[in-house]
Amino acid sequence: MTIAELQNLKESEHKIEFKRAEHNFPWNGGSHSDQRERRKCFLGYIVALANEGGGFLVLGMDDTLPHKVVGSDFGLNKLGELEDAVYEKLGIRIRTSELFDTDNIRVVLTTIPSRPIGKMMKFEGVPLMRVGESLRNMSDEEMLAILTEQEPDFSDKICLFTTIDDLDEIAINKLKEAYSEKQNNPRFLTLSNFQALSDLGLIKGNKVTYAALVLVGKELTIKSKLPQSAINLEYRNSLSQIVFDNKEIFSQPYFLAIDTLWSAINSRNGKIPLQQGAFIFDIPFFNKEVIREAINNAVAHRDYSKSSEIVIKQYPSELIITNPGGFPLGVNVDNLITVNSTPRNRLLADVLAKTGIVERSGQGVDKIFYQTISEAKPSPNYTYSDNYQVELRLSGVVEDKAFAMFIRRIQQDRKDGEKLSVHEVIALNEIRKGLEKKSIDIAILKKLEKEELIERVGKTNSQKVILSKLYFEFTDNRAAYTDGKPIDGYQVGIVIMNHIQEFGKGKMKDFEYLLRNFMSRGQVKYVISKMVADGLLDKKGEGKGTEYFAGSKMSEGLQVFQRAMELGFKEMQRLGELKGANSPEIRQKNSPDTNN
Repeated sequence: MTIAELQNLKESEHKIEFKRAEHNFPWNGGSHSDQRERRKCFLGYIVALANEGGGFLVLGMDDTLPHKVVGSDFGLNKLGELEDAVYEKLGIRIRTSELFDTDNIRVVLTTIPSRPIGKMMKFEGVPLMRVGESLRNMSDEEMLAILTEQEPDFSDKICLFTTIDDLDEIAINKLKEAYSEKQNNPRFLTLSNFQALSDLGLIKGNKVTYAALVLVGKELTIKSKLPQSAINLEYRNSLSQIVFDNKEIFSQPYFLAIDTLWSAINSRNGKIPLQQGAFIFDIPFFNKEVIREAINNAVAHRDYSKSSEIVIKQYPSELIITNPGGFPLGVNVDNLITVNSTPRNRLLADVLAKTGIVERSGQGVDKIFYQTISEAKPSPNYTYSDNYQVELRLSGVVEDKAFAMFIRRIQQDRKDGEKLSVHEVIALNEIRKGLEKKSIDIAILKKLEKEELIERVGKTNSQKVILSKLYFEFTDNRAAYTDGKPIDGYQVGIVIMNHIQEFGKGKMKDFEYLLRNFMSRGQVKYVISKMVADGLLDKKGEGKGTEYFAGSKMSEGLQVFQRAMELGFKEMQRLGELKGANSPEIRQKNSPDTNN
């Protein structure tokens, strides 16, 4: 847009806001304390215009016709940083540009996208709208109208000037075969193509829907009528590489593209062999079920009204899938696997579900998380998503081979209805990472404990949860399991008394270190005070300088322990569980003349 074109626009009619903003125009509230004044800033106007469906903000021109050019130094030499800052703050992608009149006076033009359907933009927690020269809070009625908006089903719309002759017969046959198998309905295969597509709602009368075009349309028709439905696959040898080494574009109907797309990804796939005794299996870098489900989700949930395409970036050990359009209504990064989403393209999603291409509604993301975490890979990462695109990052790196074997062993011995759920696998993974048990659903903890997949160690506030012994056997680090188990009060006393005997004295910090894996600092202090009261320890000094020595009853306590050990050995010897220290076998082994 040129300055001459801007001068002919009216603010209310053309969703545009003019500001002189010659100097010191605030980008985020400025120095004002009054919220009504703070909102009159760059971010405030972006929020208001986005809530109106998008528009333009012009800095450096009068707001009255004919919008005289006065110039602005706002964002001088920093427009790129400004766009990044707005995205960081609001999660929307604006475009800023500089315009110059014949006298080389600078004007800043900002293009602002519409808010997503069903979502409102807020400045400092307040949704804003423009009224004349002011920015005001949205009314309750306006907010309710936005929150109750429903996205139109693009896939259910009729693709004009398209007939059944524009559909691919091979793709239609694959659709019919998939539906027949999934629904256990062999009669479906005998239906004419017209009848089968009509029954699925893909054609209405003689009119073809966009869902039909995406799923079974001829490639030339797709390229002509809906080119943005193509899927781009780019391969790079490293994450830091900008230019791709290879690129393929898949414009075929989806019922044909899904297999060829996976074949292309799998051709560069690797695997990690795992073995523990007779327990052997491989983990691929990219799991077929995970990748197919992720691509299915992108196809079913993307916004086809946007001209951009689905892009898959493949690296040796990472794969990134980006699709246009934010999360469906009611879905965000935090509730992905706990909320049932409403598909943006319901007709298309329903057909994919009925033909077994995707999981039933709301289950696809569960499968992605379940398979990925079961293979001990980093959790699927959706945090780079925003209101205008969804980005999923999948890592092929196996973080903990023992955990992958642990889950595989558990699941292989269970019937389908008894296998661990995605939430239980996630809980086990969080326990593996040492997260606090309070962050895990108590019902899941109880179930896992009942099934002896986890164990509680410690007492009261210091109690923690660890994975069962089976996991530590797979790690070949059984000592870590034993080290994490609690010790009783008698064993604690022995540890402390042994330290005193070795060094003649000890400090509280020594005892805390010795018992760090078993007791909290408060518990250690209590034990020491009890040992002092019982005469096992004496103390001298105050505060951090306090030192502890052998008490009058320490020798007696050690003698009791030694006597208990002797009695225990004798009893085991009597039962035949231990050979006596004076037996011929032991004497021979300990003899200085032996060659053993």
